[in-house]
Parts: sequence; structure tokens; C-alpha cells
Amino acid sequence: MQTYISQKAKSISPSPTLSLDAKFKQMKKQGIPVVGFGAGEPDFETPENVKQAGIKAIESGFTRYTPASGTVELKEAICEKIKRDTGLSYEIGNIVVSNGGKHCLTNIFMAICEPDDEVIIPAPFWVSYPEMVKMAGGKPVFIDTTEEANFKFTPQQLEAHITPRTRALVLNTPSNPTGMVYTREELKEIAEIAVKNNIYVIFDEIYEKLVYEGEHINIATLGEDIRNLTIIVNGMAKAYAMTGWRIGFTASNADVAKAMSNIQSHATSNPNSIAQFASVEALLGDQSSIDVMKKEYIKRRDYMVERINSIDGISCKKPNGAFYIFMNVKALLGKELYGQVFDSASALCDDILERALVALVPSEGFGIDGYVRLSYATSMEVIKEGLDRIEKYIRGEY
Repeated sequence: MQTYISQKAKSISPSPTLSLDAKFKQMKKQGIPVVGFGAGEPDFETPENVKQAGIKAIESGFTRYTPASGTVELKEAICEKIKRDTGLSYEIGNIVVSNGGKHCLTNIFMAICEPDDEVIIPAPFWVSYPEMVKMAGGKPVFIDTTEEANFKFTPQQLEAHITPRTRALVLNTPSNPTGMVYTREELKEIAEIAVKNNIYVIFDEIYEKLVYEGEHINIATLGEDIRNLTIIVNGMAKAYAMTGWRIGFTASNADVAKAMSNIQSHATSNPNSIAQFASVEALLGDQSSIDVMKKEYIKRRDYMVERINSIDGISCKKPNGAFYIFMNVKALLGKELYGQVFDSASALCDDILERALVALVPSEGFGIDGYVRLSYATSMEVIKEGLDRIEKYIRGEY
């Protein structure tokens, strides 16, 4: 029997970060002493008050279907959280609760994209953005940025990429994979261009609580016109160490929210009821766990930046947020190492994993060449061991 796979499915690339994480976990399971820098999730436990809320949900029988776009209680908690953090007032009709941030984004692109509509995505980008756009029938359009510009695009670059088919701009701040944060002035210029051209800004602020210098600014706060065009994407995973609970949410104008809710009602129905119940506690309860995580991330980040920049052949900028280092390895490419010449970060990472047993994420999946992403959402012990191995590898000691 011949298997038929649609052209759309064939056009979607697998997630390199999840593939690498699966390989890393398999190696560990086999007893191989591999060190991993690939994790895109906090290494902290879900806060105890949130765990207890989940247990309470189960014991009280809160285990049935909820409204497809989320419970009223959680939507009200999200509105309160947004008001507390930004001053913006949203109603529950503006909120859609989904099965994680990825589901939120998939709903958005399905809701706003006609076939071949263009969505502008600055590179380097989180690996799933282009694939989600393609799944919705849209066309990803990339703005290339440079390390010299802190991996941020200019207003001139943005305007040059806008066409009559442009539907939206994806803006991720703090950024995965670079950790860079857009300033208020930069966001004002972006907002003016978006309003002038009537394009949505898909504002992915999933790392908003993990900003170490400066401040996190939500672009929707910069005026009523840009607010109406902004689709805020956030979730419980990063700030509350709730990656496996799979709760994301959006805030947008009511028409977009209704469209996303309709799509979700047929695709998945409601998010997990127990996780929704626990998320209310996370948003409205004790917030001290965030500060504990932030302090530890800053220590790890500062150590990694200093250490990486002390090793010949690699370098990095200090990120302002998230929990990633975007390491420049261009000096190692085209150079002979262990009798081989590597022409890509992917080939280099494969050899580092094979020889030094260190799992890294190459930059090709993020839309740029010559870099490697390292996560510091892991222990200082692992960080030190991993960087020791990388330094030994570069010195040719394997």
C-alpha cells in the first residue's frame, strides 16, 4: 500500500530543538555522561502553591470539560495579571486560553492568514514561527539581523519588508534564542510603522518575567491604535516552571479572539482543566518564586558570558533576558579540527556531541549561520562541566 502524505505536511520541518532534546535524553537513558545545553525549560520545580492547587482540582472533581477557550476564572485572573503588569484593561472576551504558547500561535496564524499572506519574522527566530505560518497557509518573510546590531532589526528594515500582502509582524522580546530585549523607543518606532501599514503585531512575551537589565515594555501600552493591532502571546511555562502543564494565553481585540476561539473549539476544545485551575493560583498567588529563579539565572548568565568570552574561538554578547546565550562560533568554521573542516554550526555541534558529549543547539534552525544556542536553565555544576568540555574540545584535547 502506498502511503500518501500531503504537500503541506511535507513542507513542515521538524523542530531541531525538540529533536536534539530527545537525542540528549536518549543518550542519558543509555548511561552516556552527556551534558545538555539544549533545554528550553526552567530546571526549577513548579512552585508548591501551584502544585497544591492542581491536587485540589483533582480532589474536588475539577476534571471535566471547561469552556473551549478557557474558564471564566482563569480569564479573569489573566485580565488581572495584565492590568497589574501593564495597566492595560482587557475583558474576558479578549482572552483565549490554549494548550501552551505554541497552540496560541497556531491559532493566531490560522485566524489571520489567507493563503500566501506574508508574516514578517526577524531572524534569528524561535524555530517554530515559520513552520506555524506555513501550516496556516501563510508565507514567512525574514528580516536578517546582525550581532553588531544586538540581533535587532531597524525601522528601515521593517518598512523595506512590508508589501501589500503583509498581514503581521512577529515580535519576540525577550528573544529566544538571543535573549535580547527591545527598548521602549525601539517599540515606539515599530508601533508607528505597524499602525501606518495596518499590520498585526504578534507580541510574544513568554519570557517577560525574565528581564535582567532595563525593563520589559508591552507594545500594546504605546497607544490605542497599536493596542488594537497587538495580539499578546504569553503563558505559564517559563515564569512559573509549568512547561508540562501546557497553558498559554492570548489577549487581543474581540474579533481576533472570537476567531481563535472558534478554531480551537473544533481543533482541541478546552485546555487541561486541572492545569487551568492551578494557573489561577500561579497568576494570583505568591509570586516570590519568580525572583528566586531570576537571581539564579543572573548568576549563571554572568558566569557563562565571562567564561565563553575567555575562550579563544568563541564569543557572545550578554543577553538582557530569557535564559539563553547565543554563542558565536564563526572562528571555528572553516578551520581544521580533529582532521576535519566544519562548514556549519550543525556539523560542529554534531562533532562536539560525539567527542565531548555536550549537546548544543546549532543556529541554522533559528535562521542564521555561525552561532550556537546554550541554555542556562540548568545547574551551575552542569554549566561548568559543559564549558570545561567545550574548552577542551576547542584546544584539540579529545
